[in-house]
Amino acid sequence: MKLRNLLLGLALVAGSGAMAQDNVLTVQTQKPGAPVQPTMYGIFFEDINYAADGGLYGELVKNRSFEFTPDPLMGWQAFGKVSILDDGPFDRNPHYARLTTMGHGDWWTGLQNEGYFGIGVEQGKEYRFSIYARVPDGKTQMLRVQLVEPYTSEEHQEFAQEDIKVTSRDWQKYTVVLRSRKTVSKAHLRLFLCEENGRSGSGTMDVEHVSLFPVDTWMGHENGMRRDLAQALADMKPGVFRFPGGCIVEGVTLDNRYNWKNSVGPVENRPLNKNRWESTFTYRYYPDYFQSYGLGFYEFFLLSEEIGAEPLPVLNVGMACQYQNWNDESAHAPATEEGLREYIDDCLDLIEFANGPADSEWGKVRADMGHPAPFNLKLLAIGNEQWDEFYFKRVKIVADAVRRAHPEIKIIGTSGPNSEGGEFERGWEAMKRQRADLVDEHFYRPITWFKNEWNRYDKYDRRGPKVFAGEYACHDRGKKYNHAGASIYEAAFMTGLERNADVVHMATYAPLFSHVDGWQWRPDMIWYDNLRVAPSASYWVQALYAQNRGTHVLPIQNSDFPAKGEDGVLASAVWDKDRGEVIVKVANTLNEARTVSIRLEGLKTLADAMAITLDLSQYDLENTVENPRAIEPHESKVQAEGNQLNVTIAGKNFVVFKVKK
Repeated sequence: MKLRNLLLGLALVAGSGAMAQDNVLTVQTQKPGAPVQPTMYGIFFEDINYAADGGLYGELVKNRSFEFTPDPLMGWQAFGKVSILDDGPFDRNPHYARLTTMGHGDWWTGLQNEGYFGIGVEQGKEYRFSIYARVPDGKTQMLRVQLVEPYTSEEHQEFAQEDIKVTSRDWQKYTVVLRSRKTVSKAHLRLFLCEENGRSGSGTMDVEHVSLFPVDTWMGHENGMRRDLAQALADMKPGVFRFPGGCIVEGVTLDNRYNWKNSVGPVENRPLNKNRWESTFTYRYYPDYFQSYGLGFYEFFLLSEEIGAEPLPVLNVGMACQYQNWNDESAHAPATEEGLREYIDDCLDLIEFANGPADSEWGKVRADMGHPAPFNLKLLAIGNEQWDEFYFKRVKIVADAVRRAHPEIKIIGTSGPNSEGGEFERGWEAMKRQRADLVDEHFYRPITWFKNEWNRYDKYDRRGPKVFAGEYACHDRGKKYNHAGASIYEAAFMTGLERNADVVHMATYAPLFSHVDGWQWRPDMIWYDNLRVAPSASYWVQALYAQNRGTHVLPIQNSDFPAKGEDGVLASAVWDKDRGEVIVKVANTLNEARTVSIRLEGLKTLADAMAITLDLSQYDLENTVENPRAIEPHESKVQAEGNQLNVTIAGKNFVVFKVKK
């Protein structure tokens, strides 16, 4: 996180010890309480809003293997003589395109790909193009590869070009690097069949798995992530990474569920899956929303490792999406061990894939992909946002089988889609009976709900399963987007997560990613287009908690804790034994400034403190790709007076105070 050092101004003003105080926050620094779990603040990925293909996954070509249905040329514009065949070199992606000469030197055959809302390229950057190709008649042909700006008024549409000579009757992989001469946010990829002299081709060429990646991906991986989006995740310092969903884990049907076994192995042979979010909302409809599985479980595990987060995969429990199928028994797997055998095996095989030796069946798949060492999986969620007996019966059978084989793995169950009420209570009761290690709660709720839940976890049973707040976000009625007016309430609510770290072990905001041209759901934490990224105000709230997690809760007393449903000042405190810091987080949800005295009991004098302020006072303000830094944290110093900090916190501001002990 890049923070600007500022003089203390209107948002945070140091005062005198004699100043009248609206709030007194008393922190017991010598009485550290419950540990704050390393997994406390994390991220949750779901392939919604073009979060994978067209987002985090670096691939720039849409429908690269001609497998979209019902039109295998969806995303492509064919010209000349192009046909689609289905006896290609990859058995799970059998389609390929055949390019055949038009019989005249000025009649062209080829393909043009539109990418995901265009293809974003930057001036001076390099892009790796690869393709599997052959000439079935044995006659050498050239493939001209261009990046083009199709709607430019300039004389030339193309601004990068390379030629590939294809000589073999057998399928071979060819690679070239294109260097872009300009920045274009909505370029296209164009392929021409041609001769070495540049004239139109005179033979036939077959092409398959047409791919284009930035050379500069996250960590330089060839099948890599978009660097700026992955960097935004790393900068947060998340403690846990939940993947791959979400509702896509369930699918509209069981055949449509996210199948992790299809997402590993050679990327060319990972079969296509229809995205469950493609047709959910007719008012935000995308008929070309599929999952290439290029961003698969190996890539998720690897990314978790690289950003320092515990991997938390979610697997299907033998149920299709309950919202879309309700209690239709025929839509779900039978609730018997035999009927659920495939789903039990998926769990056991995944643990072997992640943790097994490199010579085991699934450990070898991992090792062959480039990671002989285990990923050290510790957590597994079984089922997503499902409820009542349909779920309870199935999760018990699957979870019991996993426990028998792997008692070291912590099992996460779910309390369903609601944050309270009968379904929620029955979910918790069932998870307690089944000895779940954590229970996943979801709440996408308006500001009024958050104001009524300041002390939600104060009254939870300390002896039962721990809480995983796995999906949550705050919005205002009629304003379902990432504006400052909602984010301040997320910051205030999270003080309750932190104060109750003995019962809350994990929390992940959701959804994570959203393409500005292709979203189905909002609010979302990180917005982007083809070239730009805009971390939202909610992102900065999450980042400030994750970056300042601490190691132990410190007891804190608030002299003016707001009543249920009312605004006020909320706070939490932690001790960070590794940094030797006391960290106090304060959210003022009032419209007006409040003077606050932060007293660190047990300390005689303090070094000067650092304050990190997130100003959320402009209700409608949001970060956009055009103005991505409208809201961001700022650093300043606060002078201590004895063992306390006397400050004024502006209305709708969230401040993190850090004091060296």
